[in-house]
Amino acid sequence: MTILELRQYTLHPGRRDELIELFERELVESQEELGARIVGTFRDLADPDRFVWIREFADMTTRLAALSGFYGGPVWKQHRDAANATMIDFDDVLLLEPVGAGFPHAPRAAVAAGAPGSSRVLAVVRTGEGLEPAAPDAERLLGARPVVARTAPFPNDFGALPVRDEQAVVWFASYPDSEAARSARERLDADPGWQTGATAVQLLELEPTPRSALR
Repeated sequence: MTILELRQYTLHPGRRDELIELFERELVESQEELGARIVGTFRDLADPDRFVWIREFADMTTRLAALSGFYGGPVWKQHRDAANATMIDFDDVLLLEPVGAGFPHAPRAAVAAGAPGSSRVLAVVRTGEGLEPAAPDAERLLGARPVVARTAPFPNDFGALPVRDEQAVVWFASYPDSEAARSARERLDADPGWQTGATAVQLLELEPTPRSALR
């Protein structure tokens, strides 16, 4: 079963671009060589000091091996002080599994060769017990077929990186531009029924970084 992490980092003011430059230069291929897949990296358009990214593994065994190898390895040892210096908090993490089809594989720009572009990704995060992962009106509201994920039924076996323990369902949808994303947000705002049963809701509008594969 494919495993996903939705990771939201709170950064020191004004340090986000610094972290993105370091991450895209040093921390993408070095993780993927060990079995992780960096699905997407993003700026949160509502918070200039939040960096959001999605990491994928083939299964929990692969996750443990990849995380152990990376965080115990030379690349992270070399760059961790610079990366950690940008961060206030990195514990806002959901451990998820896809419901149905996951994220398609897509090409990634070379280091320093890409540009943010105009595309947007919406991540709709609902937390609460007993939530239906694929609401029948999700595609209508989002205006796109979402990738749906829910909390994975496995304990976090890499304790150095905490994850949130509540139950969550997340919809991810991609848009060609900010106008299409804005229209989706307006539909969600106009029809709050999709929030039924959730104890908390978070709506992230994300701008892909230059090397993000998910755009």
